[in-house]
Amino acid sequence: MGNESDARTPPPGDAPIDAPIDTPVDALAAALERRRRGDQDIVAVDVPGMQWVVFTLSGRAFAFPGAQVAEILPLPPVYFVPGCPPELEGVIAVRGSICSVLRLGDLLDSPHGPPTRRTAILRGRTADMESGLRVDAVEDVLEVAPEALLPPPGNLPERLQGLVTGVFEHRGQLVMALDMERLFRSWRDARL
Repeated sequence: MGNESDARTPPPGDAPIDAPIDTPVDALAAALERRRRGDQDIVAVDVPGMQWVVFTLSGRAFAFPGAQVAEILPLPPVYFVPGCPPELEGVIAVRGSICSVLRLGDLLDSPHGPPTRRTAILRGRTADMESGLRVDAVEDVLEVAPEALLPPPGNLPERLQGLVTGVFEHRGQLVMALDMERLFRSWRDARL
């Protein structure tokens, strides 16, 4: 009878790979065995993504490349400066320095919601300009793979044409990717 039991139970390590797997440990062992044999279906791909700061204006989602956002600040007191254009909300103090604050919604023809505890200032920095940009809320900072960034749609409002560099999806919402360099240049050109 001892031999009959031995004939039905294969010794450890001799179990067929397609035998039912009863525990997670068995599943891991089977996966490791397939990997050792070269039956691996997984292809490791290391595609660098680009960081984006996703924010909202009146419920619409936008994003700036992370490299163009020096920091994200909670809404501090903004001091009005007489004689400035209407889209220049004022100035703020940032660690002893003065920083202008542009109302981003005004630059994009998108109304701002009322200030809340989520209202923030994105301190933007490009090669030839630095300014704070007021947004309704910062939603996320995330990495987006290059292939997930699609070309901008052809039906963009006129004010957004040339500023939107692409679109991507985040949390079921379409996010319009902006270029801060183009935004600042457009604002300066309009002031000249």
